[in-house]
Amino acid sequence: MEVEVNEGSVPPFYREVYEAICCKQEDRVQTDVFQRLLSKTDLPVAVQNQIAKHVDCKEGFLSKLTLYKALALIALAQQGKYPSPKLLENFTQEFPKPNLGELKDLHTLGMQPASGNPLLLSQTLTELLDIDTVQVELIPEKKGLFLKHVEYEITSQRFQASVYRRYSDFDVFHELLLQRFAYRMVPALPPKRMLKGVLTSTTDREFIEGRRRALRRFVNLVARHPFFSEDGLIKIFLTFNGSDVQNKLRESFKTAGDEFMTYKIATRAKEYLPGDIQAKFSSSREMIRNIFNSFQKLRDQAERMAVRSVENATDLLMFGRELSALGSDTMPVQSWASTNKNTWGTMRQSLKGLSVEFALLADKAAQQGKREEDDVVEKLNLFLDLLQSYKDLCERHEKGVLHDHQRALQKYSVMKRQMMSATVQSKEQVSVDQLESRIVQQENAILTMELRNYFSLFCLHQETQLIYTYLQITAYILGAFVNSQIQGHREMSVVWLDLQPKLSCLFGASNGMLPTPLTPQQGNWKPPSAFPN
Repeated sequence: MEVEVNEGSVPPFYREVYEAICCKQEDRVQTDVFQRLLSKTDLPVAVQNQIAKHVDCKEGFLSKLTLYKALALIALAQQGKYPSPKLLENFTQEFPKPNLGELKDLHTLGMQPASGNPLLLSQTLTELLDIDTVQVELIPEKKGLFLKHVEYEITSQRFQASVYRRYSDFDVFHELLLQRFAYRMVPALPPKRMLKGVLTSTTDREFIEGRRRALRRFVNLVARHPFFSEDGLIKIFLTFNGSDVQNKLRESFKTAGDEFMTYKIATRAKEYLPGDIQAKFSSSREMIRNIFNSFQKLRDQAERMAVRSVENATDLLMFGRELSALGSDTMPVQSWASTNKNTWGTMRQSLKGLSVEFALLADKAAQQGKREEDDVVEKLNLFLDLLQSYKDLCERHEKGVLHDHQRALQKYSVMKRQMMSATVQSKEQVSVDQLESRIVQQENAILTMELRNYFSLFCLHQETQLIYTYLQITAYILGAFVNSQIQGHREMSVVWLDLQPKLSCLFGASNGMLPTPLTPQQGNWKPPSAFPN
């Protein structure tokens, strides 16, 4: 507001309000505290939003003079005047006192949690994760007339139900979710791939396993979504045991329609949106894009670590097998070569037995790789799937709702020009009436699109909150990563320590062999490879 409001032009009550609600550490008023103050005015929500629009909120705070201007607008709005900066410019008297209730009650505004606002989500990450846990497992393939179809057993903890689904069922479910919740984050499905003949190649089996994991992530994100979880579509998909689940899903959608038609405050979404919603949306979108890029790099690194653990398992197993093969050599040792001391023969027998320990080490390394894949990589992929669905939602909002709205406005402009031209040229009344009817229809269509645009922004605001709630999964991921490393190193160190005494027959004996090497803890330790000259 470009208007001069200072300490001398406001009544003492303004200063008392400021002292009551300002943040003492910052010497400013927090935006959410100001929003609670606005709600105490009993002004219509549209008027509250208009006042908030004219308030300069930098970095989530209001300065003292900005609050004074807002209090003046509140007072004038309570007198029935339309709140605008122009109104303040033309005001020559002392600004009126707004009706905010008892001054002593204002001190508690800064301590009140946000409540009663349908725009705000209240669930914690723990509460979202507790909604349901859905398992997706492959079942034996059923052969059709031409192809083998992969089928999945879906088990819902919440509904205590187990059903069988094919990829095509997921596809229909996903399509209907997008139609029902066009303004929400609907995770993408993994790609479909036609499989010919029997699955024999490793590549095909890896693809099927990767798709199973992706489908499990998809259905869990959907089942835990605060709005999807209570919808009939998810219940049918997770519980219906009939022969045609796809038609059942379609019938349910036809009965319900899209969310805009069923959400009770969809047509009033604008009333709950902050005045700077577009700026907030752009800022959050950029931040979430950066978060997505960082988590993608974390996932790639975690995948490489898991692969290295599996490769380490293979190398340890092969190392043990080669030792066993070396020890299994049955060729006799020539006496002239061993100088009558069958050192190699004794060592050879010991080498053969070491393969057992190396096989155990390989098993521990493989378990480590599986833990890293299941507990770390999968959680990172889950969050990345959610972040990707947010990016997709932003594109749908811009290319869908906004684009349709702009096209409707252009069409309306053309029709208005045609109407003016028809009036000037005195065309037939029937033609003019038809054009007027079309204009009215177009006006109604534009109104609906505007309402849908605000509802889309309303949902985007909530989905952004959901992303930030899920950000807490970072702690779960780091915890799983640290625990997997601790467990893996502990288990392998036990096997290595058990293996060490068994090397005594190789390094310690009275027949001229090398002495047993000391451990690093015993001091003066040298690696066994440091042979004496």
